[in-house]
Amino acid sequence: MSVKRNRTGPVADAGRPSASVRSGLLPLREEISPRAYAVASVSLVIVTLAAWIFVTQRGLVDPIFLPGPKAIWDAAVSMIRDGTLWTDMVASVYRIMVGWALSTIAAVPLGLLIGNFRLFEALFDIPIALTRYMPVVALIPLTILWIGVGDTQKFMIIFLGTFVQEVLMIADNVKSVPKDMINVAYTFGYSKWEVLWRVILPYSLPGILDTFRLTIGWAWTYLVVAELVAANTGLGYRIMAAQRYLATDVIFLGIVIIGILGMITDLSLKFLYRRLFPWMKEGD
Repeated sequence: MSVKRNRTGPVADAGRPSASVRSGLLPLREEISPRAYAVASVSLVIVTLAAWIFVTQRGLVDPIFLPGPKAIWDAAVSMIRDGTLWTDMVASVYRIMVGWALSTIAAVPLGLLIGNFRLFEALFDIPIALTRYMPVVALIPLTILWIGVGDTQKFMIIFLGTFVQEVLMIADNVKSVPKDMINVAYTFGYSKWEVLWRVILPYSLPGILDTFRLTIGWAWTYLVVAELVAANTGLGYRIMAAQRYLATDVIFLGIVIIGILGMITDLSLKFLYRRLFPWMKEGD
């Protein structure tokens, strides 16, 4: 008479980790409780803010190098009252959105072509390899000579800072479509353009939206560069103007506002991702 022995632990069910593996605050690639997630989300911010207040109130650092939160708040109130903060925010958001939108409109079709057709990949391989490492700051004098000093020049700087990387990332997104899925579509009689439109593009959309999130974040980092020369409004301009007078409270305020606006755009795209692709997790 044979006796079957039950095996417990992670080996018992190869498709499901054991409870001990999935428990605790640091499960590998597993979810944690909403409460733990919320606490972790705000804890580092609170600790950093508390350390900042402690250092500045104790006078451990000269305010010229690190102003306190109250000084930054006072600068914000002053700029709100005279209207400069709102004017700068509107100008910067306008430049970011137009520059990034122009980059995206150009990058999406080119990325689709490069990712799906070897001929286009060969055509653009060398130009993209040459331009992707060029410093955008070095192109500011040329953009001024070619375009002038208006908003169009700011759009061009943001465009140049995001376009090439966006093309490459979108090409990688469409290359992730399994070849077997494409072959199955051919067996159903689809033409190559129908496969591109009805199979490859829908499969790639979640990754493309993630690419949008990343590239709009890069666009915000190029804001100060775009407003570095010949600007009289914008958060980047305000930061550079404050530098001349060592107004570090205004510099910190501009940096914080840029970070908040960037976070709002990121959260907006995250919300759109969840609504459009509820069956997927962000970053999958």
